Amino acid sequence: MIWEFVKKYYIDSIVYKTGYNPVNTATWALILVVAVYYLYRFLSKRIRFDERFFLSNVPYVLFGSFLRIFEDAGFVKPPLSYMLMSPFIYVLVFLVTFASLLTSLKLRGERYWVFHCTLGSVLATFTLSFLLLNLRVRHLDALFIPLTFAISLTAVFYPISRRIGTDGMGILLFFSHMLDASATFYGITYLGYWELHVVPRILVNKFGAWILIPVKFAVFVAILWIIEREENYQLRNFVKFVLLVLGLAPATRDVTRMVFYV
Repeated sequence: MIWEFVKKYYIDSIVYKTGYNPVNTATWALILVVAVYYLYRFLSKRIRFDERFFLSNVPYVLFGSFLRIFEDAGFVKPPLSYMLMSPFIYVLVFLVTFASLLTSLKLRGERYWVFHCTLGSVLATFTLSFLLLNLRVRHLDALFIPLTFAISLTAVFYPISRRIGTDGMGILLFFSHMLDASATFYGITYLGYWELHVVPRILVNKFGAWILIPVKFAVFVAILWIIEREENYQLRNFVKFVLLVLGLAPATRDVTRMVFYV
């Protein structure tokens, strides 16, 4: 019975690409919360979560998203390909990022971000270059249209951001989730993709993919308002960073996948 439960709710969703279900979603969310808690306790004593921390880690998010396409395009076969699927790819990219961050802190101290960002940029550039050399660009519209939507929605959010007191990191976080919502809407509506996550899938099935844009807009206005009420600078910005990763990673993967149509 235990094996059947594990196979049904965890293994099959990866092997057969059936998407998330309530059980594995709750499990991964719980693991994420615990991991984030202990990571915050470790890093908050060693590093300041400022704009340099944010920007120096963005290349690793892009690297992970481009690496994810290796599995989508079939460059890697099972069982190795399972390591490039959620949740394992998050663990893999985290280990690379964490090792680079600790090494950069040890070698460069407060200027860690220079080496850290450089290495991440090299990794992201290498993986994207591999995709460009081995796949044909088929839908540039899938890059420009979601990007235009996300920029426009962020522009609408900008005066709101001034009212709730968020900063550039909060605006970048908001943009990442608007790009995710816009890319999902475009992919489902025009290119035949489908939603993997439980709650968005319910909303899409009931109302249509367009609903994700206003829902995410409202939700993240509320989330940022709540975050900005937190007085602890370190905690406030670390939560923003975690939410940035959860938005930018799938957004970049979705856009890249649609561009190559894999």
